[in-house]
Amino acid sequence: MLLKLALMLEGYVDFFRVFHYLTFRAILGTLTALLIAFLVGPAMIRRLSRYKIGQSIREDGPQSHFSKAGTPTMGGALILVSIGISTLLWADLGNRYVWVTLLVTLAFGLIGFVDDYKKLVLRNSKGLAARHKYLWQSVVGLAAAIFLHLTATLPAETTFIVPFFKHFMLNLGWVYVLLTYLVIVGSSNAVNLTDGLDGLAIMPTVLVGGALGVFAYVSGNAVFAEYLGIPFLPKAGELVVFCAALVGAGLGFLWFNAYPAQVFMGDVGALALGAGLGTLAVLVRQEIVLMIMGGVFVMETVSVMLQVLSFKLTGKRIFRMAPIHHHFELKGWPEPRVIVRFWIITVILVLFGLATLKLR
Repeated sequence: MLLKLALMLEGYVDFFRVFHYLTFRAILGTLTALLIAFLVGPAMIRRLSRYKIGQSIREDGPQSHFSKAGTPTMGGALILVSIGISTLLWADLGNRYVWVTLLVTLAFGLIGFVDDYKKLVLRNSKGLAARHKYLWQSVVGLAAAIFLHLTATLPAETTFIVPFFKHFMLNLGWVYVLLTYLVIVGSSNAVNLTDGLDGLAIMPTVLVGGALGVFAYVSGNAVFAEYLGIPFLPKAGELVVFCAALVGAGLGFLWFNAYPAQVFMGDVGALALGAGLGTLAVLVRQEIVLMIMGGVFVMETVSVMLQVLSFKLTGKRIFRMAPIHHHFELKGWPEPRVIVRFWIITVILVLFGLATLKLR
C-alpha cells in the first residue's frame, strides 16, 4: 500500500527509491508491527478484562497455574492485527507468496478465534469440536497446497531439498500437495501445544520466523541462491517483509505476555502463527529446516503423542504431564526457568538451521 505510493513518488524525490530495498522495508515492517502492538495492546487487554474473557486452568495442572485463572486471553488477535497491517503497508501486494502466507495465517487465526470464542465467551468448555477444528484446518491447508501447486511456474517451487546435500533435489509432483498440507496443519497444532506458559511459544516463533526470513531473502536472490546451492525462487524475497512483521508483532506481544503474563495469545494466535511458519517453510522449500529450528515445537508435539500412546497401550504415562513443559514444572522447575531454557534451546537450533545454508 505505502510501497506503491513510495514507488509513485520516486520519480519526484530520489529518497523514495530506498523502498526498492527489501532490507529497508523489512525494518519498517518490524517497527510498524511493534508500534501497533504497543499502541493497541493496553486497550485490547482492558477490553478483554472488561468482558471477562479469561483463561481457564486445568485442575490437574501445576498448582502455580491456579493464580493465572481469569488472565485475559485471545491476545493473539493483537499479533494478527499487527502482522496484517504491517504486511499490507510495506509488502508488494502483487506477490502471490505474500497473499498466500497472509491469508493462511489469518484463516487459521479465524479457526482459533471461533474455538476461543466458544470456550471463553459462550462458556462451552469443549470449544470448537476437535473434528470440526481439524476439518477446517484441513480445508485451508489443502486449499493453499493445491493453489500453490497449480500456480507454480518453476520446477524449484515444488522441489524437495535436503539440508547438507547440495545436489539432492527431488521433484515431488502432486506429492507436494500432501507435504504442504502436513507441514501447514502440523506446524499450526505444534505451536498450539507449545503455548502453555508465559512467553513460551511466542519467542521461539519469533526466532524461527526471523530465520525463515533469512532463507526467504537468499532464496529470492539469484546470486546468493547459486552460491549457497539452494533453489532460486524469484518471488520468495518479498516474504522477508512478512517475516519482519511477524518478528515485530511477536516482540510487541511478548511485552505483555512475558512472565507474569498480562495476556495469553489463545488459539487465535497459536494456530495462526504455526500455520504461518509452516507456509513460509513450504514457500522457501525448507520443510526439514523448519523441523530443526522448531525443535521445541516438535518436542512438545512428540511428548503428547508418546504420552497418549503409552497410556493407551500400557495404562502408564511416560511424563508426569504432557506437553513436556508441564512435566518439568511438576519436577519442580520454576516456570521462568522452563521458559528461558526452552528459548535457549531454540536459539541453538535456529543457529544450527541457519548453518545448513553453508554446510552442503
